Amino acid sequence: MSAQTTTAGFILASSDIAEGELIGAMHTFNGFGCAGGNISPALSWSGAPPETKSFALTCYDPDAPTGSGFWHWVVFNIPATVTRLPRGAGDPKSAAAPKGAVQSRTDYGVVGYGGPCPPPGDKPHRYQFTMFAVDVAKLDAEEQSSAAVVGFNLHFHTLAKARLTGLYGR
Repeated sequence: MSAQTTTAGFILASSDIAEGELIGAMHTFNGFGCAGGNISPALSWSGAPPETKSFALTCYDPDAPTGSGFWHWVVFNIPATVTRLPRGAGDPKSAAAPKGAVQSRTDYGVVGYGGPCPPPGDKPHRYQFTMFAVDVAKLDAEEQSSAAVVGFNLHFHTLAKARLTGLYGR
């Protein structure tokens, strides 16, 4: 299991993605010329501040050639009692996400996880999975909210962050 901490003591880990290593085909996008499984990775976290009222997760590619990066997964209002997302929780048609959690639109234009699929020939991109400890139980956002709206809310309500970065190129 690989883990990285951004805020002292708050750790995000995965049995599917190792820090700084390549992300497996199971987790890559199925479309845009990629033929992966598009299954979100298993993630777990620990060490959140005691005043945490909920969690939020984002997966972001800062290397995407868009001028503004690319949002691959946005989940918020994860109850404070939850400390893991099982593999496949990013599929909004499954019941794998925690009750009460909201998955919102990604830059693929749909709700739920959309795996890595950088342009052919690019150097491997970084995929930053960031878990936020949040000081409110519910953010002022909804399923159709953009990552920017969720990020705006997180800016004002984040207590701590933990990040895990995987790589993928083709």
